[in-house]
Formats: sequence, structure tokens, C-alpha cells
Amino acid sequence: MRTGPSPTARAIRTLEILRERPGVTADQLAAALGVTERAARRYVGILREAGIEVESVRGPYGGYRLGRGTRLPPVVFTQEQALGLVMAVLDGQPAAIDPDDPIGVALSKVIRALPDSVGRQAAALRGYASATPDRHAAHTDPAITNALVTAVADRRRVAITYRGESGGQYDAEVDPWAVVVRHRRWYLLCHSHRADAVRTYRIDRVRAVRQLPHGFIPPDDLEPVAALEAHLGVGWQYPTRVVFHAPQERVAPWIRPPMGRLTPAGDRCVLVGSTRNPAMYAQEWLAVVPFGFTVEKGPELRAAVATVAARFSAALPPASGSLPPVNAPLPPSASGSATGD
Repeated sequence: MRTGPSPTARAIRTLEILRERPGVTADQLAAALGVTERAARRYVGILREAGIEVESVRGPYGGYRLGRGTRLPPVVFTQEQALGLVMAVLDGQPAAIDPDDPIGVALSKVIRALPDSVGRQAAALRGYASATPDRHAAHTDPAITNALVTAVADRRRVAITYRGESGGQYDAEVDPWAVVVRHRRWYLLCHSHRADAVRTYRIDRVRAVRQLPHGFIPPDDLEPVAALEAHLGVGWQYPTRVVFHAPQERVAPWIRPPMGRLTPAGDRCVLVGSTRNPAMYAQEWLAVVPFGFTVEKGPELRAAVATVAARFSAALPPASGSLPPVNAPLPPSASGSATGD
């Protein structure tokens, strides 16, 4: 039977909060701990009894903060936390299984710092695990990521050097709103002054970052994850417009945000977006949607859908001569409106 955190665990968590949020008030501390204000003050008292100096400042700008020069105890992990950390590292960085890999070296240091009973389990988990490299994985430079996170926190504009998918590089000044991790890829959500629009950049393609003296104020209602999802499907090279022959509520679960924005249209729905890779859009995204559709806009996407349709048709044996040979011209419906099931 699981019980709530022990008083010791909550006292340690109180210490972490005071370290991360100097000036936290009693009610804020209580909310973070999930306890009453009276209990939160009791945990502050436990820290003081343990010899940790915790200052209390009254007034509208007051709160709790650690005393100057306070020496903090080492970080302590439970077995569950330690194993979860090792699994998360290996999941995101399979190469960390190798102790000579830079991330693997760091993981080795963490494992060696754990108590023996926990460290043995973590070492065994790492030693007996195997990982297959992700062919879609992209290396993100920690130094560049840190520079961008710092600029987000300081609300400072940055100049970035970015390498596009084609290999060409260009410079842009951006207001960095947020760093978002999505499906193991790191993105920068920002306002681009070059485009005068919201943009998303893959951080693994950022080659350099330089902080500028200009400040900025992010949107008040900014929700980084939702904003990233909404903008992944806009601003690309090839525009798309797809009409699905089914109502929005049935189609919506099959539509990824980068595909565009889905809106109702009577008993049908319309998906409007853009893509830099029509072939991927057709064969990896549209092909799995289990409803008929018509590509109304985007000659590049129509051609990509026609290619997928021809490949699937060619995979079937001829039946009474009803299927065209592999190299036969496509019928007008395939090359003009590109429908699919």
C-alpha cells in the first residue's frame, strides 16, 4: 500500500524549493508541497533544527530564502527515482550505454554517487540493457541549448545561425519565447524579426547563438507546447489543402498538429497547412488516415499522393486486367484530385 511522502522527504523537497525559488511565500510553499501552510512552516522548522539557515522576510516582497553561504546536503535518490533517471537517459540517449560516451561518462558519475544498494540496481539496469540507435535521432548541442534557455529566462533577443534541411545556412534575430521538447526533438519557439512572424526552429540545426542587448516581453497568454504544435504546420514551402469525406470529430484523432489546422465543413472537414516534404506528408501521414479524402491544393502533394497510390496498386496482382501496369499513365482522378481511402 502506497503512502504519502515521509516528513523527511517533504523536508528535503522544502529545501529544494527554497534553493530553486528564493523568496517563496508560505502559501506558495504549501501549494508546492501539497500541504497546509501550518505544515509547510513545520518543514521549514525541521530544516532549521537540522542546522540549515532559513531566513524569513516579512512584507509584500518577503518570503523564505536560504541564508547566504548555506552548504546544501548531497542530492538523495530513492531506488525508484534512480532507476527512472537511468531509464530516461538511456531512452533519450541510447549511446549512454557506452561508458566512454560523453553522456555515458556523466551517467557513470551519477551511478557511482548513489548509495550502494541503489547504485547496484542502477548499474545492473544499465549493464544488462541494450539499445538500438534511433535513425531519426538528432544531436542537440548542450551548450547551444543552454544559451537559448538562458536567453529565454533573461528575456533577451538572440542572433542565431541556422542550417536548413537543404544544408544552407542563414542568420536571424529572434525573441526566444520558449524551449520545447517534442518527440525527443528540441525546438525553439520564438518571434523571428527576419520573417516578422512566429517561428519554430529545431535546436539541433542551430549552429551558433549570440545574445543581444535588446529585451522582449513574451505574449501574456503564451502556452509553449500548444503554440509549437500550432506553428509546426505553417510557414513551410509547399501549401496543402485536403478535404476529408468524414466529419471533423471522426477525423481529428488521426491528424497530427504539424499537418495543419482542421476545420469542419458540413458533413466533411478541411485540413489546411503546409509542408517541406510532400512525400513524407503523403505516405506517412495521409496514408494512415482511414477516411476518403481529396487533395484540393498543392500540386506537389497531389503528385506525392499519386505516387503512393501507384505503388500500392502495383503491389496487387492483376485481376481481369482491371489494374494498369506499373508504368502506365495515371488516370485523371489520381493526377488531378488525388483521392484516397
